[in-house]
Amino acid sequence: MDTSDTSLHVACLCAAWCRLCDGYRPVLEQVEAELRAAGAAPRWHWVDIEDDADLVGELDVETFPTIVVCDADQVRFAGPVTPQPETLRRLLRALLLDAAPDAAWPAVPPEVQGFAQRLRQRG
Repeated sequence: MDTSDTSLHVACLCAAWCRLCDGYRPVLEQVEAELRAAGAAPRWHWVDIEDDADLVGELDVETFPTIVVCDADQVRFAGPVTPQPETLRRLLRALLLDAAPDAAWPAVPPEVQGFAQRLRQRG
């Protein structure tokens, strides 16, 4: 399945001061490479919640890492994930490779929608 739709975005929200995030970045990069090899090619974003405060906006990130996945129309997932590679791999495979084209996604709060909109505009 080719899912190289550039309207798909995967954002990992972390912070420079977070030691967990330091160790998580290579995990994200590993899973990104695996998914690209499998045909998933969304736009990947590493978002520092302090350096990219304008992008984050009103979104309150309390737990790291927090993942947001969105397409051109809606947010597919937004929330914290455990820092294990297999957890991230399963989540992203389900959202990017295994999701039905007409899948319905749960509603998210306005601040998540606002973040997703700014992320899409950032490109």
